[in-house]
Amino acid sequence: MLLLIALAHAPLYLYTSEPGIMQRVESTNFFDEAVNLFGMFFIDNRARAMFAVLLGYGLVLSFESKISKGKKGIDAMKTIRRRSWYLILFGIMLAVFIGGQDILMAYGLAGLLVSWLLAREIKALIRTFTIITLVYCLFTPIIWGFNMQEIGSYGFAPEVSATDTYLNTMMLTLFSFPIIPIMNHLMFPILPSVLIGMWIARYQLLTEPEQHLKTLYFITLIGLTISLLGALPLSFLGSVWHPSFFVAGLISGLHMLTGIAGGLAYAAIFGIIGTKLKKPGLISHSLIALGKRSLTFYVWNEATLVLLLSPVALDLGGGVSNGIAALIAMGIWSFSVILAILLEKNNLNGPLEILLRRLVYKNK
Repeated sequence: MLLLIALAHAPLYLYTSEPGIMQRVESTNFFDEAVNLFGMFFIDNRARAMFAVLLGYGLVLSFESKISKGKKGIDAMKTIRRRSWYLILFGIMLAVFIGGQDILMAYGLAGLLVSWLLAREIKALIRTFTIITLVYCLFTPIIWGFNMQEIGSYGFAPEVSATDTYLNTMMLTLFSFPIIPIMNHLMFPILPSVLIGMWIARYQLLTEPEQHLKTLYFITLIGLTISLLGALPLSFLGSVWHPSFFVAGLISGLHMLTGIAGGLAYAAIFGIIGTKLKKPGLISHSLIALGKRSLTFYVWNEATLVLLLSPVALDLGGGVSNGIAALIAMGIWSFSVILAILLEKNNLNGPLEILLRRLVYKNK
């Protein structure tokens, strides 16, 4: 998950490259083209969806854990809402003072919006998921159609530029951060993925995967098929197909919606892998160590991307191609795995996980 997010965010700093398709920059060689196509089919609008599915799943696990320890439903819900508020606060710190690409505010807001469903029957959850997903299916392509028509391009120019400084970037974000999570929810179908994560958590699909292997295989097959077919039209834009900008926006909206299925399939794949790992080895233990500290290393990865690629720091984004940026993102993630292993060997939790727990439970 963290690797996919780093790969998705790296191109956003390549301000000297010409816009390609959506947030992808124009390819200059075969390697760049391969990276862009891989991103369209497997990363863009899919990594975010997987993160949201796991968030929803985690909300249910947290709620049920508190109930099993004797907490009342209303108290458990208050704790989860408090955690969501602190996630928003962490997101503000990341966006304003570090300058990273934030998703914590959006997921904190999602936690606040869906927390009421934790104490409700599954019928209420399914009904809410159905209604919200239908709304997104109807409006997301149209919103993006008009958006792309207004932009007048198949892709977005990077939001960073050579003239950016740390101070002006920080001040701009300081005044604009309240609208960032709201726009994320309006423009991207985050809530359906969170809700479907809550849905599968009710059946313990990922925590008891060995009992649901057929279901997980089915979700993987259907989810990946929908995800890949949904990415196919976007891959044709600007090369073999040159539709109007409005139609390109519709295709982008379709790409986002089918990413929900892709994110769910990715989560199911890891559930399947979990059943096959009878004796986890070095790689598995390394990824487990990183996953236990995902909040810390999400922020770490974003901060390192800013440090290396942003014009306010080392400014590599002004001179590297999309393919090189992807290699840099992989290097950042690999280093975070090493750091996580060191923390695990010394029995240390991630500093942000420690801080979040102290803040959430300070009055307990």
